[in-house]
Amino acid sequence: MTQIKVIIPAYNEADSIAHVINDIPKSVSEVIVVSNNSTDNTETNAKNAGATVLKEPNKGYGYACLKGMQHIANQTIKPDIVVFLDGDYSDYPEELTKIVAPIINDDIDFVIGARTKQLRDKGSMTGPQIFGNWLATNLMKLFFGAKFSDLGPFRAIKYNKLLALNMEDKTYGWTVEMQLKALKQKLTYTEIPVNYRNRIGVSKVSGTVKGAIFAGIKILGWIFKYSFK
Repeated sequence: MTQIKVIIPAYNEADSIAHVINDIPKSVSEVIVVSNNSTDNTETNAKNAGATVLKEPNKGYGYACLKGMQHIANQTIKPDIVVFLDGDYSDYPEELTKIVAPIINDDIDFVIGARTKQLRDKGSMTGPQIFGNWLATNLMKLFFGAKFSDLGPFRAIKYNKLLALNMEDKTYGWTVEMQLKALKQKLTYTEIPVNYRNRIGVSKVSGTVKGAIFAGIKILGWIFKYSFK
């Protein structure tokens, strides 16, 4: 049986985190919630919903993801697949089955849940998010011939391939770093269209001008870094 573990970075997602965990298919062997310096009941609610809860005091999406990976690395039994999922309930966790299917059935290395316009709730992605996705994916297409259409956070990857990427970004550039390194290492990849709804609470990145600007800088920085290597 395929071993799947889920890593959920979470910063003050007390109102949504239990919904996310409860909707994850039971085929998942462990749900790991990484509390990224949360000051509300995120940790308690996640634990009560059955997740493994870790604490990462350094703020940053990448910091939280790396903490989850470190937890897995310390375990005796390693998973076949790692899934990354946000804790704000904007994704539909039950669609995890669709996300991992190409890996299990077709031996694909890496799968992105693409937030296509037809499947997005109105207002679920902000203008800066939509533009940032368009710019980043088009630059990856221009420089690398990539076929990505989204930087969606809902994604699955073979565990051994994830380790080989040697992920390092600590903040906003995590998703684009993974996609760029997957291209560089010639991983097989595909996108699966997923539904996307308005999140519970306010986005810590796209919901603020500062967050949107820093995310944009990080994303472009990674793309240009790899374009001229």
